[in-house]
Amino acid sequence: MPSKSEEELKFDVIVVGAGPAGTTAAYVLAKAGINVVIFERGKYPGSKNVMGGILYRKPTEDIIPGFWKEAPLERNIIEQKLWILSKDSAVNVGYRSASFDKEPYNCFTVMRAHFDKWFADKAVEQGALLINETVVESLIKENGKVIGVKTGREEGDVYTDVVIIADGVNSLLAKEAGFHPEIPPEKVALAVKDTIFLPKEKIEERFNITHNQGVTIELIGQITQGMAGGGFIYTNKESISVGLACLCSDFMKTGITPYDLINQMESHPVIKPLIEGGEIKEYSAHLIPEGGYDAIPSLYGDGYLIAGDAAMLVNPVHREGSNYATASGMSAANTVIRAKERNDFSAKGLSHYKTLLEESFIMKDLKKYRRVSRFSIENSHMFSLYPEFINQAAHEMITVDGVPKKEKQKKIWKLLKRKRSLTNLIKDAFNIWRSFK
Repeated sequence: MPSKSEEELKFDVIVVGAGPAGTTAAYVLAKAGINVVIFERGKYPGSKNVMGGILYRKPTEDIIPGFWKEAPLERNIIEQKLWILSKDSAVNVGYRSASFDKEPYNCFTVMRAHFDKWFADKAVEQGALLINETVVESLIKENGKVIGVKTGREEGDVYTDVVIIADGVNSLLAKEAGFHPEIPPEKVALAVKDTIFLPKEKIEERFNITHNQGVTIELIGQITQGMAGGGFIYTNKESISVGLACLCSDFMKTGITPYDLINQMESHPVIKPLIEGGEIKEYSAHLIPEGGYDAIPSLYGDGYLIAGDAAMLVNPVHREGSNYATASGMSAANTVIRAKERNDFSAKGLSHYKTLLEESFIMKDLKKYRRVSRFSIENSHMFSLYPEFINQAAHEMITVDGVPKKEKQKKIWKLLKRKRSLTNLIKDAFNIWRSFK
């Protein structure tokens, strides 16, 4: 049992990681009067965190109503596009709405270094203690129950009733404790991103926006060179975030480097004009959970909960991660509040966390798309063959050359059957339907 001096270093709850999941949990707990500490390994929250840059309003608004009026946001997104790319063209599908340019908005681009710091400060205002530049090295257990953490600081053992593990997809803490198995390379993607600075007026001219309006473009096709994955272009106030993500297993198999891949992407004739004249100020990389519902580890146990990316809670189909992190952080906090009222921090007492997640959009969406991860791995041609064909078909139909449209349609159909047999076309259609139904 801990000695008296050790008991002085005790909090009701320890949160590991000051990303969206951890900070949300700490904010909600502190607001409820619970004594909570956040350990963050970076110099400040956001200094070690990387994401494409989209923050969805709803989960954050549930915690801090009207947060967009004061939070350090980049642009509110009024248009979302999907570009299906061949090597020199793109088929564009998109949606733009004036309603997204009005409060309460839908989503925003953010810089994590700015937003995460602001968000953590809000948790501190509620009473949470934030300790930066501190690595949590391992969990302290007693009779199988988590009772604290060991940090890299002198006399760094800290005790608690519950540890909320929110230290990201490559959660060393959860792995070390045996809660999280080693993630196979086909269940995680490596994402790389360039932050390219451009004058505000250039961005608004090229993307047909004004003031704080923003645009997102999701990219699939030739840019990944047949690997399972895709790219993105997001507008910030005075920069553009350009990046892509592919399965780690594909990078290992092909030997293609992420650096070369993003350079080739940025030289694509459809993408290049958007970033021309810009200056790359930052290159970053991070891992993204891609395994979906079937890759989720044990979410709770005696004295611990796992939230956000550490729990593999990411929807790769819709590129949703920050909202899952925030929502899971709130569910973790509400579970701890309930457990404290009952003075039961056992696995049974904390099992309410999984119930809350199952009732939320998180598990419902992940269950809906649970076949997508395997489908992507087994059908890599979907990222090359069909994007190329769609562009060829569009080019054929749009070209006015005196050939009747009926003849063009026959030509397109023959082209498709040369690329893919009728049997395989039917098989692909069925697999797509089954994965997305």
